[in-house]
Amino acid sequence: MPLPPFVTVAAYAPQGVGMLAAGIVSEVFAPRDQGLPAFDFALCTDRPGRVRTDVGLPLVAEHGLDRLADADLVIALPWADFRTRPRPAVLDALTAAHGRGALVAGHCVGAFALAAAGLLDGRRATTHWRFAALLADRHPDVTVEPDALYVDQGPVITGAGAAAGFDLCLHLLRREHGATTANAIARDLVLPSHRDGGQAQYLATPAPEDCQDDRLADVLAWARENLHEPLPVAELARRALMSRRSFARRFAAATGTTPHAWLLGLRLNRAEELLETTGLPVEEVARLTGFGSAAVLRAQFVRRRGVPPRAYRRSFSRAP
Repeated sequence: MPLPPFVTVAAYAPQGVGMLAAGIVSEVFAPRDQGLPAFDFALCTDRPGRVRTDVGLPLVAEHGLDRLADADLVIALPWADFRTRPRPAVLDALTAAHGRGALVAGHCVGAFALAAAGLLDGRRATTHWRFAALLADRHPDVTVEPDALYVDQGPVITGAGAAAGFDLCLHLLRREHGATTANAIARDLVLPSHRDGGQAQYLATPAPEDCQDDRLADVLAWARENLHEPLPVAELARRALMSRRSFARRFAAATGTTPHAWLLGLRLNRAEELLETTGLPVEEVARLTGFGSAAVLRAQFVRRRGVPPRAYRRSFSRAP
């Protein structure tokens, strides 16, 4: 039987914890009154009390390691002294959480704690690009992907550094609670609703939602409004007044991905929302999102979600 979506979230914040990381998880899982899940969020440390941050400002963590024992989602946050192996009690708590079926995530160099606990052995993982080589050198049983924003390995998920913590958390929300919840929280935080885990950690220019190339931005906005159309790259390039080759090059420079991959992600995001919030037949969802047929939508949906559209709807439907 699949586990229910996580509700209880515990973020482990050792001494020297990253202030940005602690702020990200606190914001994402904060109480909201928009009909969204009411997360029971707690910041935990080795012993309850003051926690020094990497910028010198102190935090107060009211919970100790025992709070990790009943959390549905445990997140290991980055800390300044990550090159030092965590205490055995910390590693035991992370291992126990994984053993009882909790989701365990590592943000940034928090991945080093998961690796020290053996939770990344035989798995793919990522961390801040600057320390990816160190992670790979120390833990040769881990396949490190230095460029990924996040790597989802089922019960164990790792994310890149700094603001990519938002991408990690939003991915977990989308995966476990559905696109509607993830998108609503992203809007509340004024963030892009979804960036694929394989997208590069750092880009020469911003992602599509913040595109500063006016011609490209106008075409992307038009494409979002016309997902029911075929939208071949040649048509997008024509609307941008570029050759197909120039359009593809500028698109990749601005987004870190290809027009085809970007459109596919956009179509799947929209299909998720329609499945969650409407009672439209799957065939109509496929038409509105540009997949053309229920069979094509099903194939793409299974590849991304691991379940067919109807099973996804049963899990996440919010339709009256």
